[in-house]
Amino acid sequence: MKANAVLMRAISLVGTPYRYGGNTPEAGFDCSGLVGYVFQDMLALRLPRTTRELASLQGPRIPAGQLAGGDLVFFSASGDQVTHVGIYVGDGRFVHAPSTGGTVRLDRLDAHWWRDHYSGARRLLP
Repeated sequence: MKANAVLMRAISLVGTPYRYGGNTPEAGFDCSGLVGYVFQDMLALRLPRTTRELASLQGPRIPAGQLAGGDLVFFSASGDQVTHVGIYVGDGRFVHAPSTGGTVRLDRLDAHWWRDHYSGARRLLP
């Protein structure tokens, strides 16, 4: 049930404007701000603010074929440094706040850029 609450809240924020450093629906979201807001709002779970800190959280690393709703999915633009995070919602899709000028949206993990830059997942929910 916790994962379902996270997923419904994340999906409800699709269309919210991207804003670097943003962490509320009113101010807009960057990728880690969106993740932190959803987990705080639905589960009162306070997460670290940056993508790098989120990637280093305790919890099992999940192979791509075993993703479940609510898992955090991470991407790296180049090298090993994680630069982006989203919330996996199922059926190969994830919610994220991608870039300046954009909005929170649903994308497919198998889309060209996301597939090529996928760097792993972390499960925070039991």
